[in-house]
Amino acid sequence: MNRRDLLRTSAAAGAAAALPRFATAQPAQNRLLKMVPQANLTSLDPIWTTANITRNHGHMIYDSLYGLDANFAPQPQMAEGHVLDDGGKVVTITLRQGLKFHDGEPVRAQDVVPSINRWMKRNPFGQKLATVVDALEVVDDRRVRFKLKRPFPLLFKALGQVSNSPAFIMPQRLAETDAFQQVREAIGSGPFKFKADEFNSGSLVVYEKFADYVPTPNGTPSLTAGPKVAYMDRVEWHIIVDAATAAAALQTGEIDWYEQPPPEIQQLLRRNRQISIEAIDPLPLTGILRFNHLHPPFADKKMRQAILPAINQEEFMQAVVGTDASLFRTGVGLFTPGTPLANDAGLAPLMGPRSLDRAKALMREAGYTNQPMRLIGPTDILAPAAMTQMGADLVRRLGFNADIVLTDWGTTVTRRASREPLDRGGWSMLFTSFSSVDFVDPAAHYPMRGNGTSAWFGWPTIPRLEELRDAWFDAPDLAAEQALAREMQTVAMDELPYVPVGAYLSITAIKRNLTGRVPGLALFWNIRRS
Repeated sequence: MNRRDLLRTSAAAGAAAALPRFATAQPAQNRLLKMVPQANLTSLDPIWTTANITRNHGHMIYDSLYGLDANFAPQPQMAEGHVLDDGGKVVTITLRQGLKFHDGEPVRAQDVVPSINRWMKRNPFGQKLATVVDALEVVDDRRVRFKLKRPFPLLFKALGQVSNSPAFIMPQRLAETDAFQQVREAIGSGPFKFKADEFNSGSLVVYEKFADYVPTPNGTPSLTAGPKVAYMDRVEWHIIVDAATAAAALQTGEIDWYEQPPPEIQQLLRRNRQISIEAIDPLPLTGILRFNHLHPPFADKKMRQAILPAINQEEFMQAVVGTDASLFRTGVGLFTPGTPLANDAGLAPLMGPRSLDRAKALMREAGYTNQPMRLIGPTDILAPAAMTQMGADLVRRLGFNADIVLTDWGTTVTRRASREPLDRGGWSMLFTSFSSVDFVDPAAHYPMRGNGTSAWFGWPTIPRLEELRDAWFDAPDLAAEQALAREMQTVAMDELPYVPVGAYLSITAIKRNLTGRVPGLALFWNIRRS
């Protein structure tokens, strides 16, 4: 199976009659933006989950002390600036004046401290930062102070983390929620307010411009750095699972932006001169096959390794983006292609001719005798769904006693958190993808961690990988970082916390009269209608 069975373009052309009419009170058309997002929003807490849709929701309503520009350099955002003392071991950060939460309360240092503490419990970069923090203190309403065991030059980059559990600042009463429990309110200080009274999971998510938001006066818009100016009074996310219906809505002007149209729909939309088809991020996203290391069959390293001869990165990526070779990358390892740490160390098992027979032989050598395994995955989000369909076909051809469980993305996200064995509803394997910024380096690279039950879902225990990651933080220069990255990838390709199945450019479809979009993620500040 080289491609998944996607909707045909003819279906898209005839779907206008089935399009639901959006009966939402609308402000002036040029101040309203309607978008079909990549998935349904099921969790409102971007610290609790790494789901990209919740991350995007987080960037709508929250802000962070620092942002990262397109070169991944940190720039002050909520912070006015900082002062280093004691050789860099004492760092005092001052908040900009006039910051407010959406409930009208001022943003204070008393909100910042518990927000950062909660974030440090979940985010890999934050977990590393926590090991060098002696104290994080409130100085006064506008100042917080880090007292470090040693200088940590990456502090500001950590606080500007862009993707998957960014260090968003929440009101104190929410930030004091246990890091492993979800917050139930969505109140931030960012450029848009979440309209809880209009939220209907599976149907509609609404945001309104926050009138009291004051963008940073410094810099130029670049990723999450620079001024975040909300030109739209209202942003609506319409959850339309059927790709043909979403495409028809874009063509008839009932929506303005379709975040992730599938390949055949992209071909249809390219014919419309009013629509721009473009990469949402100039760097590719990486697709991964994640194993559950806690339970058979993949608790055994030899079973994980056995699958490698059957993994064809090109086929997995064609399932996601089609056959246009300019849209995907093969020979992909741990780090985002096109970035300084990307390398080919340890990738030999993924290169050269692919062989199901070789994989089956290795499975027998590893002791596989029809033990059950379970693949979980979604049906309603483009890349993970396509990779899951490819994976389901692959495990069947390999002869696994496979239970394939396909659900909506929200259910998959919840289920993957289970550490239970298969007979209690657990899982063995899943496919997903990560944004380019997540795999640029080891700092916030969730699936690379080998710290057991504290690791990302799948929970691998790989002490050597952790040692190398710790060494990377102390690397004196890029050459040393690159050498460590090669060694990390060699260890990872032997132990297999996951298998990289390729990288792809995520293509988005947006009306040409919307200008100012900031590349990188689905970001809504600075977009205006021309």
